[in-house]
Amino acid sequence: AKRLDATMSVTYSNNSPHTLDYVWIQLEQNLFKPDSLGTQSRTPGSVMSTDLGAFDGGYDIPYIRAEGNDLQFHEYDTLARIDLPEPLKPGETFEFEMAFGFNMPPHLRRMGAETVEQGTIFEYAQWFPHVAKYDDVNGWNTLPYIGNGEFYTDFGDFEVNITVPRDFIVDATGTLQNPEDVFTAEQLARIEAARESDETLLIIAPDEVGTPESRPAGEGWLTWQFKAEQVRTVAFTTSNAFIMDGCKATITDLDGSERNVFCKSLYPKEAEAWYWNREFPNKPGGSTQYIKHSIEFYSDWIYPYPYDEMTNVNGPEGGMEYPMMIFCGAKTNDRGLFGVTDHEVGHNWYPMLVNSDERRYMWMDEGFNSFINIYSNNAFYGEIIQRRGGAEALVGVMNSGNPQSSNTPADRHWPRWVGTLNYSKPAWALHLLREVVLGPERFDHAWKTYTHRWAYKHPQPADFFRTMEDAAGADLSWFWRGWLLSTATIDQAVISVDELGEDRAGVTLENMGAMVMPVIMDVTFSDGDTQRMNLPVEIWGAANVWRVPVQTGDRTITRVSIDPDGMYPDSDRGNNLWEAEAADESESTSDDSE
Repeated sequence: AKRLDATMSVTYSNNSPHTLDYVWIQLEQNLFKPDSLGTQSRTPGSVMSTDLGAFDGGYDIPYIRAEGNDLQFHEYDTLARIDLPEPLKPGETFEFEMAFGFNMPPHLRRMGAETVEQGTIFEYAQWFPHVAKYDDVNGWNTLPYIGNGEFYTDFGDFEVNITVPRDFIVDATGTLQNPEDVFTAEQLARIEAARESDETLLIIAPDEVGTPESRPAGEGWLTWQFKAEQVRTVAFTTSNAFIMDGCKATITDLDGSERNVFCKSLYPKEAEAWYWNREFPNKPGGSTQYIKHSIEFYSDWIYPYPYDEMTNVNGPEGGMEYPMMIFCGAKTNDRGLFGVTDHEVGHNWYPMLVNSDERRYMWMDEGFNSFINIYSNNAFYGEIIQRRGGAEALVGVMNSGNPQSSNTPADRHWPRWVGTLNYSKPAWALHLLREVVLGPERFDHAWKTYTHRWAYKHPQPADFFRTMEDAAGADLSWFWRGWLLSTATIDQAVISVDELGEDRAGVTLENMGAMVMPVIMDVTFSDGDTQRMNLPVEIWGAANVWRVPVQTGDRTITRVSIDPDGMYPDSDRGNNLWEAEAADESESTSDDSE
C-alpha cells in the first residue's frame, strides 16, 4: 500500500540556559500536502513541480501524549508547536509519545518507491517528526521545509524497530541488533567474512534474491531492530529485490588504534555496475569498494569516520546522504557511480559530523563536501576532477544581472542557481584558498582544526571563519566577503608595460571587479624565458591599480599573462593578456588615425 505507520517515544533534554514553555516539532512530510508552502511555491521544472493529482500527502497524527494525557499542539505547514504542561527548566527532560503515518509521495524528494523486475525498493528519509533545533543564535529554528534547504537537527540516540513482510531486506542508520532473527545462518557467516575482507564479498547473491531459502524459516512479518548513537537523523530502506555485498574499510581512530568499518551495498539486479569488480585504475570497482575508498581517504585526511557501518542503497533517489546510509540512483556508468557514492559518503563529515544549519547555510555542507570530493577523486583516479565545474562554470552566475550570494538560504535561491552557489562556488573557493592563498600544509592544519573543534557541534558561518583564521594565522575577511558573503565578481587586467630604466620594467595591473585575490602572473622575456610571479592580495589594500617592478636585465618583456592557469572565474579574460607586438600595432593604428 506504500504506507508507513509508526509510534515513537521521545526524551528531549533542555541543554540550554533558558526555560522553555513550548517545543517545536518539524513535520517534513507535510511538504507533500497540496496547500503546503513548498507545493504552492514550487518552480516549473523543479523536483517539486510534478503534478500531484489527487494525492493528499502529509502526516496523519492520531495523538501526542505525555504521561498518558493528550497534549495540545498546533500545526503550521511543516511545523507543530507543542504547548508543555509545565515549563521545561534548564537541565530537565521532557518525555512524550506520538503516533503518525503517511503515504509514500508519488514523486521524489529525498525518498520514494521504485518498482524493479524482482520487487519494489523503498527509501525512507526525513520520515519521522523530530524536535526542532534550539540553539544560542536563533532560539527555536523554525524555518519551514520547502524543498531545497535540507535540515538542521540535534544529535540523538535512536532505537528503531522496522516491521516488514518476511521477504523484505531492511537496512538503516545504526547497527542491527537482532541479525540472527532476520538473516539465515549462511548469510550471517558471509557477513562476518565480509567484515574482515578487503575484497567485496556477496552476502545475498543475484540468484538467491526472492528464493525461500534466502529468508529465515517461518511465517509472518519480521521486525528489524537498529540502534544508533550520536546521529542527527535516521534513514532506512527495505526491498524484496536486494542483492547485498560487503567489505571492510580500515581506519585509524583518534586514539591511534585501528578499527574496521563495515561497508555494504544494497541494489537490484538492474544495477550490474554496483558489483562490477574491474580494475580501474589498478583498483577494484563497484559501489562497496568506492565506499571503502572514501571512508579511508577522508578518515586519513580529515577526521576518523565516527560510525561502525556505511551502506549505499540503489533505488529511486538519485543521490542523498544520511548518517551511515546513502541513496545513490546510478545503475551503470562507473565514474558516475563513484562520483555520487563519494559525494554522499563525504556528507558524513559535513554535515553529519560537523552539524551545520542546512536550511540557512547550504554551502557549509554541500560546498565543503564538494571541495573534499575534488581530492578524493584525485586520489582514486590520479587526476583532478571537479565534478561540478571549475572556474569557468562560475562566470555566468557570478556575472548575471540579478546575482545572489552563496550565503543566501537555499530556498531563496533561484532554483537554477542552487547547484552553482552552494556546491560549485564554495568548493572552488576552498580549492583556491588551499592551493593559491594559504598553501596545502597551512590550509590542512586549519581545516582539520575546524573539523575537530566543531565535531558534534553546530557551527555558524562566523565559527568557521574564526576557526580558519585562528588556525591558519591569517586575516581572511576579504576572502569570505568576496566568495561567500557578497555577489562580488573578479576581473584582473594587465593595463600596460613600461620601461623603468636600463634593467627594469613596470607591469601595471588593475583590479576592475569588487572581488580581490592574489595575482598569478607569467612574464615572458625576449630570450624566451618565462618567470612566474605570485603577488599577495595585499597589493589591493589601498588602491585598484598596482605597478609591479620586474627585473629585465638586457632583455625586454614580450608577454604578460595573469591567471595563466585559468584558476579564477574572471569576468573578462580578454584583458588578462598583454603582448608586445599587439601593443605596438595598437599604438601604430592609433597614431595613424590621429
